[in-house]
Amino acid sequence: MIHTSLVNTTNQVEVLQRDPNSPLYSVKTFEELRLPQNLIAQSQSGTGKTAAFALAMLSHVDPANKWTQCLCIAPTYELALQTGKVIEQMGKFYPEVKLAYAIRGNKLDRGTKIQEQIVIGTPGTVLDWCSKLKIIDPKKISVFVLDEADVMIATQGHQDQSIRIQRMLPNECQMLLFSATFEDSVWKFAERVVPDPNIIKLKREEETLDTIKQYYVLCNDKDEKFTALCNIYGAITIAQAMIFCHTRRTAGWLSAELTKEGHVVALLSGEMTVEQRAAIIERFREGKEKVLVTTNVCSRGIDVEQVSVVINFDLPMDKDGNADNETYLHRIGRTGRFGKRGLAVNMIDSKQSMNILNQIEEHFNKKINKLDTDDLDEIEKISN
Repeated sequence: MIHTSLVNTTNQVEVLQRDPNSPLYSVKTFEELRLPQNLIAQSQSGTGKTAAFALAMLSHVDPANKWTQCLCIAPTYELALQTGKVIEQMGKFYPEVKLAYAIRGNKLDRGTKIQEQIVIGTPGTVLDWCSKLKIIDPKKISVFVLDEADVMIATQGHQDQSIRIQRMLPNECQMLLFSATFEDSVWKFAERVVPDPNIIKLKREEETLDTIKQYYVLCNDKDEKFTALCNIYGAITIAQAMIFCHTRRTAGWLSAELTKEGHVVALLSGEMTVEQRAAIIERFREGKEKVLVTTNVCSRGIDVEQVSVVINFDLPMDKDGNADNETYLHRIGRTGRFGKRGLAVNMIDSKQSMNILNQIEEHFNKKINKLDTDDLDEIEKISN
């Protein structure tokens, strides 16, 4: 589950630094940075966050010490595996440094002392390894990375577990917190976990993913949405597509209908085991299926460079029925990765979904244009 190459990015960042004497005011090179410093960093997916903290961890490890020195937590099993693979790739010329995965299913006996210098895992298992099972000595950790903080706080229990882990760490431990978005709740959480941080933010206007063309299609019901989807698919050349549905039931129905039409489809949803999900994503990455139908489980952290189209069969909404802007950003961010151009199409089948689309337009200050899927020439134009 890995994106295997490093890619240039043109994104502009702004640095927020409380201390006017800080080198971050005028720093031009990495060498000028007086690392380690605590850091809160925000940028959209595909801008190199994983590479940044992988480098930080690898540069702080003393391979002569056979105990855990760097700890990284991620909100999901898949993301932990993917991040670990990036660290392994970047560390392949540093073979003395070993990596362990603190994830569900990796069972170790209480009191087992591991020798791997870097541990990456999910909050619950990492907390067990630090406290209950005593597999890691948290007082020996020198770098703590918390990835996808916005997902952490939206997941039941993860926020509390993350804070409990952070409280066990020594005062001099470097804290690095990364997030694709920064709503107020994320800031509050970040400030609890990262004392006296330097802050690096992507400029707000760049959060709109300017490399992605966004459209909407008006339909009356799910059958019309399916017809529109088939028209889009028939009119443009698609490397690979991801289609997001609101419920497992819709995802299952859509997957079956697409299969009947002769498409090679993979289906991903939350009730599957982590091993099943990992296998499906790997097959999709290898191109064995051209279409991945999924619920929100796959809206973040999964890099498949060939994804050229994202279809929101259902628009993302929160539990109150309002637009879930962050999820929208992450969903359409599966295309247009690493500065490439991408295409996102939103299916509208009710007043409520039109209202959600308008909220998304307003939030990102970006017009989403109407597309007539009965006009094949018009569809062909949008992919050029």
